[in-house]
Amino acid sequence: MISDAALWASLPVPAFLIGADDCILDANSAAEGFLNTSRRALLGRPVWQQISIESPIEAAFERAREQGTPLFVNDIDVGLRSRAPLQCGVQIAPVQGCAGQMLLMLSPRELAARMTQNHSAKSAAQSAIGMAEMLAHEIKNPLAGITGAAQLLSMNLSGEDIELTDLIVSESRRIVKLLDQVEQFGNLSEPDFKPVNLHDVLDRARRSALLGFGSHMTITEDYDPSLPLAWGDADQLLQVVLNLLKNASEAAAPEGGNIRIHSYYEHSFRMRRSDGTGKLLPLQIEVIDDGPGLPDTIRDDVFDPFVSGRENGTGLGLALVSKIIADHNGWISVDSVPGRTAFRLSLSRTPKDAEP
Repeated sequence: MISDAALWASLPVPAFLIGADDCILDANSAAEGFLNTSRRALLGRPVWQQISIESPIEAAFERAREQGTPLFVNDIDVGLRSRAPLQCGVQIAPVQGCAGQMLLMLSPRELAARMTQNHSAKSAAQSAIGMAEMLAHEIKNPLAGITGAAQLLSMNLSGEDIELTDLIVSESRRIVKLLDQVEQFGNLSEPDFKPVNLHDVLDRARRSALLGFGSHMTITEDYDPSLPLAWGDADQLLQVVLNLLKNASEAAAPEGGNIRIHSYYEHSFRMRRSDGTGKLLPLQIEVIDDGPGLPDTIRDDVFDPFVSGRENGTGLGLALVSKIIADHNGWISVDSVPGRTAFRLSLSRTPKDAEP
């Protein structure tokens, strides 16, 4: 006989058990992944603060509770904190034998896309790889010739003419640098999975940042000293944290800002895939800055290649971060408002049979 807990965890759609006071009594794994929030963080919270549904639904929800009848509504916009609304089917039913308690289930049309971030990240990366293979051969060689010709011309020029050849050289080098960054997608090997002390990785990234691009920043540590070993590739995870620190540093004002690196253990954080399987990702890392926040125009696409909020940004740093985390079977998310931007990484711990 399958237990109630197993059935609850196996539901492929986000489901919430709502108390008589409209607060969340329980949430399944799909709901955690859908809201990108742990079950523990949801418990006791008013459900209408976590999800926003058109007001007539809330009234119908109350009538269904009073009358003890189920309610089904198709194709209605459901708003989420820090995300654009999603069109969902909504199913509501009273819980038999539990006065006032209701079951709320959502069937988002975009659930597969939301819950298969790994696949999306890899698909985006594959597009960049194909572009790199074409552009590297077709553009980098001619650019080298253009650069060399401009340098030769500059030897017999002066004044404003030299400024023009210098511009040709600098812009050509900038394009080559962009192509080199794109090629990183193709050159990045599969992770070499081993036990990883995440705090060692974070310390290396912090020291490197303070000696270079983040020298104008104040970077503080907020670590969980009991955090177990992660299962991943230490060098690739170092690259992830460095990219996040660089992103935060470049977004700060010229006089600097504050970055907090936070690690903690979330016992119940689980990512559910579209095939119904789930993976426990209890190790959490947050890189939090007090900069201006992400522009509204790119917030939903910030992990896609060539999407950048900076005038001269390449839009490849966060795309590479997303690909690496996807290759680690992990989860990355961002919550951004002016004055606080938090990138969150969720990773698996080392399997017991691989622990040192």
